[in-house]
Amino acid sequence: MARRKPVLSKRHKTARLEFAKRHLKDSQTMRNKILWSDETKIELFGLNVKPHVSKKPGTTHHLANTIPTVKHGSGSITLWGCFLAAGTGRLVKVEGKMNAAMYRDILKENQLQSALDLRLGQRFIFQKDNDPKHTAKITKEWHRDNSVNVLKWPSQSPDLNLIEHLWRDLKMAVPRRSPSKLMELERFCKEE
Repeated sequence: MARRKPVLSKRHKTARLEFAKRHLKDSQTMRNKILWSDETKIELFGLNVKPHVSKKPGTTHHLANTIPTVKHGSGSITLWGCFLAAGTGRLVKVEGKMNAAMYRDILKENQLQSALDLRLGQRFIFQKDNDPKHTAKITKEWHRDNSVNVLKWPSQSPDLNLIEHLWRDLKMAVPRRSPSKLMELERFCKEE
């Protein structure tokens, strides 16, 4: 199966290269201070990750080579989370569709507390992508008012965000526990 990736313009490629060069010589101590963050959607019943199946000819419909589906879906949850080298920060269920005000409120309640819980205090560098709610005026004001140092992030670069590896692990682990309700799905995500 071919990998999907964002379309990169020449400007995106240049920004990504400059970002890599700028951080190439960062010390491990500095890297340990980065609080990585993002949101993800997790399905109750469905494909959270793309499976790869090796099958012999004529076995396409064998149970081991199929994935059960439901006609109209069964729901999903969106989560915001963060982590750094010392461990995982808070994991929060997003209620409804997230906008800039909701994102700011999630940061207010969870970003600084995650850094404190992980014994960084306010000596951390916050990583976020360039989603419009992440770059909105109220979000920037909140970071400025709380003296949060934000890592300048190149556009179209989800592959550089280390939290994507954690999301993939979570999306593989949770279905093995067979949640049957959204409340169970959320609980299993937090337990993992």
